[in-house]
Amino acid sequence: VQLVESGGGSVQAGGSLRLSCAAPGYIGNKYCMGWFRQAPGKEREGIVCVDVDGRTTYANSVKGRFTVSQDSAKNILYLQMNTLKPEDTAIYYCAAIGPGASAGKVVAGSYTRYEYRYWGQGTQVTVS
Repeated sequence: VQLVESGGGSVQAGGSLRLSCAAPGYIGNKYCMGWFRQAPGKEREGIVCVDVDGRTTYANSVKGRFTVSQDSAKNILYLQMNTLKPEDTAIYYCAAIGPGASAGKVVAGSYTRYEYRYWGQGTQVTVS
């Protein structure tokens, strides 16, 4: 499974960025699709996931500022990031977790319990 990310970059605090992730068309039917991030010296954390039942869970750290969306026709997953803060600085990864992963469990940190975990190449987001 190949996940290809684009977007990211550097922005001042309060600014916005949008990340994109191109994924195989079938994958959303089996896996929880979402975004993780990893800051220097910290563990990788799930910030949002959309599971096969359509449930979306956001981490508290991004709730109200970040929005995930999908273009089903193009098989692209987006992450719109608004009101960015310096603590949002990290490498961001598109992810497919499953099969049948729960969005709530993935974001809560239990993603390692699932058999398959696919990652994009990562894209740097820097907020100053």
